[in-house]
This record gives sequence, C-alpha cells and structure tokens, in this order.
Amino acid sequence: MSDTFDQPGQPDFPAGPNFSAPPVQPAPAPVEVFSFSGRGSEYFRIWIVNLLLSVVTLGIYSAWAKVRRLRYFYDNTTVAGTSFEYHGNPMAILKGRIITVVLLFGYQFAFKLNALIGLLVLIAFMVAMPWLIWRSLQFKLYNTSYRGIRFGFRGNAAGAYKVYLWLPLLTFFTLYLLTPFTHQRIKRFQHTESRFGASHFSFDGSVGAFYKTYLIGFGIYLAGFIAILLTIGASAYPFMGDQSFGAGHVFSFVLVILALYAWTFLMYPLFLTLMQNLIWNHTKLGEHGFRSEMRWGRMMFIAFTNIIGIVCTLGLYTPFAQIRALRYRVESMSLHPAGSLDDFIADNEPSGSAMGEGMTDLLDFDLSL
Repeated sequence: MSDTFDQPGQPDFPAGPNFSAPPVQPAPAPVEVFSFSGRGSEYFRIWIVNLLLSVVTLGIYSAWAKVRRLRYFYDNTTVAGTSFEYHGNPMAILKGRIITVVLLFGYQFAFKLNALIGLLVLIAFMVAMPWLIWRSLQFKLYNTSYRGIRFGFRGNAAGAYKVYLWLPLLTFFTLYLLTPFTHQRIKRFQHTESRFGASHFSFDGSVGAFYKTYLIGFGIYLAGFIAILLTIGASAYPFMGDQSFGAGHVFSFVLVILALYAWTFLMYPLFLTLMQNLIWNHTKLGEHGFRSEMRWGRMMFIAFTNIIGIVCTLGLYTPFAQIRALRYRVESMSLHPAGSLDDFIADNEPSGSAMGEGMTDLLDFDLSL
C-alpha cells in the first residue's frame, strides 16, 4: 500500500518557497595593527652599556651588543597579541666579524703593496658580495621567529648574483637609468624567496610603480633644489655687482650649501616613506596582506627633531631618536588576515652565515629598503 494518498478533487499546488536561512558567512578577520612598546629610557640603558663595553673590549662586545639590541626591538614589536623573537648567536656573529675585518685589512694591505693586486682583491670582493648578502639574508630570517615558528630564506646563489651583481653593473653602464628596475628586482627576490614556516611571501610591486615612486621623489627634490637657488640667489643678487660685499657673497654661497644639504637630508624621510608604503602594500604572506600608511610630514618631523636632539645632547639622544623613528615605522604597519593566523606550520630552513651578516654590518648595507 502506498504511504501517500491522493485526495480526489484537490488541485495540485506547487511547492512553497523555501524560507530557510542562507548559510552564515564567516566574519572577516579583524585587521591587526603592529605595535611597538619600546621606550627611550629603557633602550638608553642598553645602548650606553653596549657602547661602553664595545669601546672597552675594542669592539669584541659589539656582537653581544647587536644581539641585545635586536632582542629588545623584536621583543617589543607585537602583532595579533604576540611579539617577535630574535635567536642570533653572538659568538657566531663575532666570528663572522673577525673574518670580515681580516679580509678588509687584507684588502687595504694589498692596495699598499701593489695597485694591481689591490684591484684584483677588489674584484674578488665584488664577486663574493652577492654570496655574502644571500647568506646574510638566510641568517637574519632564520634567527627570527613568531609564535615559535621561524622565518627563512629559500633564494639561491644564482638569484643573488643576478640582482646584487649583474643588475647593478648594468645599472652603472646605463648611467643609473635602470635603478628603479634593479630596486624592484631586488625586492622581488627578497620577498618572494622569504618564508614563514611552510608559508611563502609574495610580491607584486611592478617596475612601473618603482619608476613612478622614483620620479615623484626626484621631482620633489628638484623643485626644492630650484626653489632654494632662486630664493637665496635672488636675495644675494643686489650685492653681486659690488666688490665690497665679498663677505656677503661667501655667506650667500655657504647658506645655499647648507640649505641644499638640509633639503637633501629631509628627502631621506620622503624616500623611506614612499618605499616602505610601496613595498609592503604589495607584499603578502600566503593570502594575508600587509598595509603601510607612513606619512612623509610625520616622518620628516621625527627626523628633523631627532637630529636637533642628537646635536644638542652631543649624541646622548641617539637611543631616544632610534625608538621614536622605529615606533612610527612599525605602528604604520598593519596585517590584513584572510583567515585564521593559527594555520601556519613550521618548516626546516637553512641557517645562513654569520660571516655574511658581519660583512653587511660593517659595510652598513640596509637590506630592508
């Protein structure tokens, strides 16, 4: 027997509309703003001890000083409620610096011994530099961790030689017209080959965006350069025909030089602002994006007041200045998660070379820009 009965004389009605609720979409993950909790008074104590011990030990303590400094900076940099950690071994850094110092002294001695030998040593340094930078990148990232997971760098030596040797040489022979192109290739190499555990970073900043940024910076600098020459030159023009105002001519010339120097100094915050925003706004970790919102006016104010403080205190304001600048750079950054931040897994990464780290330290290479 059928379980259903047709009622005679009853019309067939179509099924009614489905009033069931649509599936609930997960709420987007909140934006996580980077924060920096370091204080100038705390860092001053670390800075002054590091300085004194480095002087007393003829630079030997500088490796331990670097580790203390970076641990303080990393421990006070937080995103999503967790801070970063630095695991660098000061003894390994010291060994790398000793080897680097010996090589640099050998380079100086070779030039004094014979110009040809010195030139050959210089070429050898140029050939070795990309390898050292590559190993330094591995060392920096391997010794950085977040939530117990280490960063890493998987780029190979061939890629390092391409962006750190061949492209700079090509840029030199094109009168530096390829500088933005080379810069873009360097950042693409650094970011796309970086890892956080098993997750990789990506970078989609275009060559055109780098050329645009360089042109904006150069245009602003050139406009200020011309304005300074016209303003100060116009004020000195009435005296140019009078030989009795020779001192005035000298004063005007010195004033122009000082004004141009100050304007050039103030352009660094502009370049730093434009570059940080460009680079991090085009960088992702997996599907998670980053956002940088630095402002030139604020960065210029920090740089200007920092230099005044350092000059007026004979250098003692330096740690406070570093904290102010770093806080603004860090807190201008935010992480835009595409999902949970708990899904990252660890992976094995090459540890890198402290010798490369020592070379980039002594030659003052800034690999962050």
